Amino acid sequence: MQQTIMSYVNAFFIGGLICAVGQVLIDKTKLSAARILVLFVTVGVVLTALGLYQKLLAIGGAGATIPLTGFGYSLAKGAFNDVDKYGLLGAFTGGIRATAAGISAAIFFGYLASVAFKPKPKQ
Repeated sequence: MQQTIMSYVNAFFIGGLICAVGQVLIDKTKLSAARILVLFVTVGVVLTALGLYQKLLAIGGAGATIPLTGFGYSLAKGAFNDVDKYGLLGAFTGGIRATAAGISAAIFFGYLASVAFKPKPKQ
């Protein structure tokens, strides 16, 4: 029971820390939201390549996989795995193969939301 509670606390702390960094970037820089999103994915890829993101996952669990840095981790991990299996071609196919389910779910649920709700114009 104690271990489960600590895993929740760690996930909350790591996920909150990643989100806090994003909020600071939004508040204190002139970076657009799109650039911040790309930056987070890129940081996830770079930390994975350096072997640091796995340590973050060991501590934060879902708190490290849910934010966009986790998507970068999935892309890089898939590319590394497919390079081992298929060579250079795996560098191009691995990330897509590893994240296909998440991308498909985002498209599917986005479609459902567009059908279920009527959009309103910005005011």
